[in-house]
Amino acid sequence: MSKDRVRVVVTGLGATTPLGGDVASTWSALLDGRSGIRTLTGDWVDSVPVKFAGLAAVDPNEVLPKPEARRLDRAEQFALIAAREAWRDAGSPEVEPERLGVVVGSGIGGITTILNAYDTFKEKGWTRLSPFTVPMLMPNGAAGWISIELGARAGAHAVASACATGAEAVGYAIEMIRSGRADVVVAGGTEAAIHPLNIASFAASRAMSTRNDEPERASRPFDRGRDGFVLGEGSGVIVLESEEHARARGARIYAVAGGVGYSADAHHITLPEQSGAGVMAAMRDALEDASLTGDDIRHVNAHATSTPAGDVLETIAISKVIGSHPLVTATKSMTGHLLGGAGGVESVFTIKALAHRIIPPTINLDDLDDGIEVEIVRDSPRPLPEGQLAAVNNSFGFGGHNVAVAFTTV
Repeated sequence: MSKDRVRVVVTGLGATTPLGGDVASTWSALLDGRSGIRTLTGDWVDSVPVKFAGLAAVDPNEVLPKPEARRLDRAEQFALIAAREAWRDAGSPEVEPERLGVVVGSGIGGITTILNAYDTFKEKGWTRLSPFTVPMLMPNGAAGWISIELGARAGAHAVASACATGAEAVGYAIEMIRSGRADVVVAGGTEAAIHPLNIASFAASRAMSTRNDEPERASRPFDRGRDGFVLGEGSGVIVLESEEHARARGARIYAVAGGVGYSADAHHITLPEQSGAGVMAAMRDALEDASLTGDDIRHVNAHATSTPAGDVLETIAISKVIGSHPLVTATKSMTGHLLGGAGGVESVFTIKALAHRIIPPTINLDDLDDGIEVEIVRDSPRPLPEGQLAAVNNSFGFGGHNVAVAFTTV
């Protein structure tokens, strides 16, 4: 089937985040400008320099049956919860198994399983390890479990591109449908990395905020006083379909998944290339893929992690590729940074913004940094106009991965 003749639409949304256990509660908290960041508790907290994070608002063990939860890593738990919500939201579509795919990735995978299992091995020996240890730790576990549950046989894929993972998964799903491999694909990202070793490691790289005295104000994208990102956890998953398939079954359509752009900085393993060439290339390719121009874009959900190196650079790239007119927001100011889950969750946010024609604010922005030439939505939500709208979700990751996904109203 020709790529030019296939339009891909979004028919289902699912999420579990530091702001809520589903899409509705998370979206409501975003519009209210609430922070999901809080001080951590536990006997290990004093051993690390960062003592706060964006823990999931609803613990997955409160949602999943205990026998099921015990055989899943926390990242897999989040992904299954989000995927089930997205699937229900899409109306649990009837689709041939060979026409149904899954693309759900993680930036780090089952890291807590690995660390906890090694402790068990050292202290109690190999016979005390769970027989599910390998399925729990493997980064493709979430995609595998979702495909088993849904009977998806067109392919179960797990991309891993650090903090660009969730967005890249959405892009891969778009391409699966356009190429004719699938009619419906469940796609997104997940992460559960709030563990002392991970926090200590990110802190050692000087990437995290250390604002321990006011954690809810620590994630402050675009603010002159930002000092690093805040770790969050959770998952965001969407259901994508060919428009033909969605309309044939009378599905509600949230938005069109118009296009995706990819690039690599090939510059530094953790720092963005300072000309912004890679970021701009990803956005340009997404616009071209969606048959859009910069003038069409009215909203950008920025990657904006609250690091000194990346935030201003991204806004300059937006201004050069799209222009100074789009309303830009940084929802990580409320959720923290979900790493591999960020692109999935923020795709949900971008789609909701288009569907409801309202943009959540960037919070904690008290002193706008120099060099920002785009309009940042801050303090309170901003409405979007009537008529046809388009938006871009940006996601960038360690390793120099850049992904931009363009969505439009129906």
